[in-house]
Order: sequence, then C-alpha cells, then structure tokens
Amino acid sequence: QVQLQESGPGLVKPSQTLSLTCTVSGGSITTNLYYWTWIRQPPGKGLEWIGHIYYSGRTYYCPSLKSRTSISRDTSKNQFTLQLSSVTPEDTAVYYCARRGGSAWSYSYDYWGQGTQVTVSS
Repeated sequence: QVQLQESGPGLVKPSQTLSLTCTVSGGSITTNLYYWTWIRQPPGKGLEWIGHIYYSGRTYYCPSLKSRTSISRDTSKNQFTLQLSSVTPEDTAVYYCARRGGSAWSYSYDYWGQGTQVTVSS
C-alpha cells in the first residue's frame, strides 16, 4: 500500500521560505504515469492545487504561485519537497501531499498524506 507523510516546520515567519518534505513508501516516485502533488487548504476555504512533479521529473505549478514555488525530488530517499518563498499570512493552511494518476482530463488523487498545519506569523 502506498503511504505519504508530510514533514516540516509548523510555523514560518513572514517573508521567509516554507519548506516541506513528503516521504513516500510502498511505491516509487519514479513509477511511470504518476504526478506527485502538493495541495493546500486555507482556513475556511477549499482545496487549492499548488503544483506537482511528474515521474520524469518535470514540474507544473499553479500560475498564481509559480514565481514563488519550487518542487523537487530526491529519488534515493523516495521523497519530494515543496519550497514556497516570500510567505505571508495568506499562505497559512493545511498542506497535503498526494499522488495523482491519469491524464489532465481524466484523473484522481488516489493516495493522500494526513496533512500538516503551517502557520505564517511573526
């Protein structure tokens, strides 16, 4: 069974960089045809897609966050990471990592991490 686990600091100061790691077990992040995804949910709001990294290493980002977002991976550790720079209180949210299978027009997020709360505050 595939399992995903988020880790990283729960409190980040404004203007600093938010850094999170997703550790994957039970499956390889280099397995063909999967996207490894970061999603967040601000308080009182819906889910927001941040971006993902394909099994090939290619990355895709939400246009509104692209300039501040970097997703990378460490295949030897079976991990992928999120870095979100210049954070503000608007970035406070529960952050999830997840796996997406399928195409851009037909897909599902079949495995999720439990989520981790990140608060941006001075």
